[in-house]
Amino acid sequence: MSTQPPQQSSPTSSPTPSQRTLEAKAAFTASLRSAGANYDAELRDRARSLHENAAALDKQEAELRRTTAELGRQNEQWEKVADTAREGLKEIGDVQNWAELIERDLLVVEEMLREVEAREEGVGEEGEGQMTMNGKGKGKKGEEEAKGGWLRWW
Repeated sequence: MSTQPPQQSSPTSSPTPSQRTLEAKAAFTASLRSAGANYDAELRDRARSLHENAAALDKQEAELRRTTAELGRQNEQWEKVADTAREGLKEIGDVQNWAELIERDLLVVEEMLREVEAREEGVGEEGEGQMTMNGKGKGKKGEEEAKGGWLRWW
């Protein structure tokens, strides 16, 4: 199709239907090209903007992956610290239990030694002794103690 407007044969004569058709086609084609050029420029701008933004998004994605990996490593370090602290608390609890058991055993030994010393230092005749509130007497060695007493089996 031609882009040139049709030539008029004479200024006084009216255009023929074929000339009108050619003029209408030319005007329509020009209008389509103009609209296409406007949309084309706008679409090219959008495409350029999308490509520029894609590069920025790729850069942000790489940065996000890097920081996520760093956070993962830091999380593993904190997890190790928490595990170490948990184990330490568990050991402290074990030590406390052991200390309580040892203290209880030492109290039993102390009480036993106190009773033995009291019997050895006892006053009075054989079979006679002083009674305390807990029912344990202080006196000389009785027949049972003369044979070795109840500690003999230890």
